[in-house]
Amino acid sequence: MNRISPRSSHSHPIQRWLYAFWKFSRPHTVIGTSLSVLGLYLIVLGSDRPLLPTAWIAPLIACLCGNIYIVGLNQLEDIAIDKINKPHLPLASGEFSIRQGRTIVFLMGMLAVAVAATQSPYLLGMVGLSLAIGTLYSLPPVRLKRFPFWASLCIFTVRGAIVNLGLFLHFNQGFPIPARVWALTAFILVFTFAIAIFKDMPDTEGDRRYNIRTLTLKLGQRPVFNLARAVLTGCYLSIVAIAFFLPGVNAPFLIISHLLALCLMWFWSYRIDLQDKTEVTRFYQFIWKLFFLEYLLFPAACLLS
Repeated sequence: MNRISPRSSHSHPIQRWLYAFWKFSRPHTVIGTSLSVLGLYLIVLGSDRPLLPTAWIAPLIACLCGNIYIVGLNQLEDIAIDKINKPHLPLASGEFSIRQGRTIVFLMGMLAVAVAATQSPYLLGMVGLSLAIGTLYSLPPVRLKRFPFWASLCIFTVRGAIVNLGLFLHFNQGFPIPARVWALTAFILVFTFAIAIFKDMPDTEGDRRYNIRTLTLKLGQRPVFNLARAVLTGCYLSIVAIAFFLPGVNAPFLIISHLLALCLMWFWSYRIDLQDKTEVTRFYQFIWKLFFLEYLLFPAACLLS
């Protein structure tokens, strides 16, 4: 069977544009955002609060548009760096012009706010704060991504606290926030810190050339790798330690699933060659897969309780 790859110069222009847009949206972040929306929806659904089967659709659209705004703005400001670190991205490769990138970012930002505004003050506040922090992260003159502490703080504040608490308050229609949601938020908050400090490990060449002083450049790859692994280990063991004290979750399922994920992470971490950029990148993507998995495991534990 003759299949045409989206990357082929002979494929349809619309197909090529959609493939470029998919890369522009940074698929791993899109998957993470989608699962966070569905995960919080299921957690609230499991607490017997009546929710429409379609109640997750509008928040998903708002969050995805906000996600594309944030990652797109970062790419607009990092074209020169991405030509070294991530030459496959559409702006770095020339698949998208700067004008196209700016148009997409503007439209996604406006759409995110517009959709959130039709839903609830909680969703609007969550989207608005996320966009504001994402803008400060990438856009000069502030450009917080230049500073390891502030860059990490931006990432895990949005992914860890703002998204989880904002989505829960939206689906739950307000307070109180139960202990299980605080536990998930704390787990994701710390887990995202590990992602934030690990994310620059494959990109040292471009970051060094353009004076982006990441933690990897300051401390070295091995100390940052060990720190990220220790943080992830602490995340999983903390959930295991408190599982039986969390109301509204199936503790045995939570413990077994998290211990298995922890063992898998350690098994893979021993096989990685930190001098091989491809292996480092693959391990980083594996950490993202563990992040995705949490938004399946934790809601499942709530539904099984």
